[in-house]
Amino acid sequence: MNLFSEIRALVTSTLQAMTTAGELPAGLPLDAVTVEPPRDPAHGDMATNAAMVLAKPAGLKPRDIAETLAARLRADPRLAAAEVAGPGFLNMRLAPALWQDLVRTILEAGKDYGRSRMGAGRRVNVEFVSANPTGPMHVGHTRGAVVGDALSSLLDFAGFSVTREYYINDGGAQVDVLARSAFERYREAHGLSPEIAEGLYPGEYLVEVGAALKAEYGDRFLDQPEAVWLAPIREFATDRMMAMIRADLAALGVTMDVYASEKALYGTGRIEAAIDRLRAQGLIYDGVLEPPKGKTPEDWEPREQTLFRSTAHGDDVDRPIMKSDGSWTYFAPDIAYHFDKIERGFDLLIDIFGADHGGYVKRMKAAVAALSEGRVPLDIRLIQLVKLYKNGQPFKMSKRAGTFVTLRDVVEEVGPDVTRFVMLTRKSDVALDFDFARVLEQSRDNPVWYVQYAHARVHSVLRKASEAGIDVSDVALQGADLTALDHPAELALIARLAAWPRLVETAAAAHEPHRVAGYLSELAAEFHALWNRGNEESALRFVQEGDFATSQAKIALARATSVVISGGLAILGVVPVEEMR
Repeated sequence: MNLFSEIRALVTSTLQAMTTAGELPAGLPLDAVTVEPPRDPAHGDMATNAAMVLAKPAGLKPRDIAETLAARLRADPRLAAAEVAGPGFLNMRLAPALWQDLVRTILEAGKDYGRSRMGAGRRVNVEFVSANPTGPMHVGHTRGAVVGDALSSLLDFAGFSVTREYYINDGGAQVDVLARSAFERYREAHGLSPEIAEGLYPGEYLVEVGAALKAEYGDRFLDQPEAVWLAPIREFATDRMMAMIRADLAALGVTMDVYASEKALYGTGRIEAAIDRLRAQGLIYDGVLEPPKGKTPEDWEPREQTLFRSTAHGDDVDRPIMKSDGSWTYFAPDIAYHFDKIERGFDLLIDIFGADHGGYVKRMKAAVAALSEGRVPLDIRLIQLVKLYKNGQPFKMSKRAGTFVTLRDVVEEVGPDVTRFVMLTRKSDVALDFDFARVLEQSRDNPVWYVQYAHARVHSVLRKASEAGIDVSDVALQGADLTALDHPAELALIARLAAWPRLVETAAAAHEPHRVAGYLSELAAEFHALWNRGNEESALRFVQEGDFATSQAKIALARATSVVISGGLAILGVVPVEEMR
C-alpha cells in the first residue's frame, strides 16, 4: 500500500470531478500532478502541486483552483484537513485512522510491504565490478560491487527483471602480463629466483598460482620459449584469478547471474557484426583525428584510422575502433559486448564504472544509442574512491596484493554487513571516507549500528511482552485495536513508515540505492526518538503494564518498524540482528 499513490489518486479523481462539474476545462493533462511530503512537516502530511501546474493550461489563478480542490477534498474521510498555502500549494493532513490502518497493512504484507510494480517486468542488465582478472579485488571494487548488487536488489523490489553481470576483461594485454607474472612464480616454485621485472604483478597471491602450475605441468615449461607457455599459463592463471574473484564476491554476499568473456568476442565474428551494424548507419569511416589537447589518450594515432562517428550521438569527438595496423582498439570489443546485451533483449542497460572511466561514458552511450537505434537506454554510474582511515588517520593494512588493500582485507576487518552498509551511506559519485574504528563503534554517529540497534530494540520489546503473557505473533498484532496509536510521536513514526513505498520507487527510478540507507537511518532515528520519549512518558512505552490491548497496539507499531527495517536491509544485502552484542 502506497499512501502517496492513494492520495494522488484521490486528488486526480477530484480534479476529474471538477472537470465534470465545469469547474475546470476538459482535457487538462494530469501527469505533472504530484503528491509529496511538504518541505516543512509542520505544514501537513502531504502536499500537492495540482493547482500550480494546472493554472496555465486551465487559464485560471492557481489559488482559485486550490481553494475549490481543497473544499472538495475535505469531504473525503481519509483527510483531516486540506489547506491552501501561498500562491496555490495545497497541504493535506491525513485522518489518524488512515495512519493506524497502515500499521496493520504493513504487518499483513510483511517483507513485501513497499514492493512495487513500477518496473512492469522490464528486463534490466546491471553490469558491475568487471575487474581485470589479474589479481584480488581492491577496496574500490568493493564499493562498486556493493552499489551494483544493492541497485539490482532495489530494481527487483521495484518490479524489474534484473540480470547481474560481470564482464571478464580477459582479451587484452593485461592477461599476458598476468601470464608472465605467473610464470615467474612458477619458476620460483621450482626453486629458481623469480624475476619480477617492472610492469609485472608483484603480489604474493601469485605464489599459490605458481605452485599450482608446478603441480599441473611439472617442469614442462621451464626451458621453453614464451611462445610455448604463454597461452596455457594465461588460461590457467586467468581461471585461478576468476575463482579468487568469485570467492571474494561471495565473502561480500554478491552472486552474479552471468559472467561474460571479452575473449569470447574475438575470432567469432561478433565484433565484426557490431561494427557492420554501425557501418550500415553510415557511422564508420576512415579518417585522421585532430591531436587531443592535454593528455594524449592511448587510442589516438596521428594517422588514418577506422573511426566510429560517435559525435552523431552526443559524444565530443569521434572514436577509433581499429588501429592503423588493423587490430581492434579496446573500444571495439566493448561495442560488441553491449551489442550482445541489446540482442539478448534487455530494455535497460546499467554499467557501474570506476571514476577513472569517466571519459568513457559518452562514447559508450553513443554506441548503445546507435546500435539500439535509441530504443535501449544506457545509464552509467561512476563510483568514486574510498579512502581508508582508522581513528581519523590513514590506515594501511597488510597488502597481500602487493600494491593495494583488498576487498577481502576490508571484509575480514569489519564483516560483510558493516562493509556493505557503509559503502552505501554516500552517493556513489562522491568520495567515501571509511574509518575502520568509527564503523564498529556503538553510537548514533555510526549509521550501521544505529539502524541495527533499532531492529534489535524491537525484538527486545517482543521478548519482554511475550514473557509478560502478551501474544505478539503477527496474526495477533494484525487484529489489535490500533486506535490507541494517536500520539503525535507515534503518528510521526507511522508517517515515516508510509514513506517507504514511495522511497523505493524514487530510489529505483534514480538508480540510487544509497537513498535506502539514508531512509533507514531516518526511520531508526524516528523509532529511537519514540523509545526515548517513552522513558519520560510512560504512556508511550511499548509495553503497558496490565493493559494488554494497548500494549498490542503499540507493539504492532514497533513490529511494523522492524518489518520495514528488515526489508530495507535486505535490499542493501545486510542481515538484520535481533540482539546487539
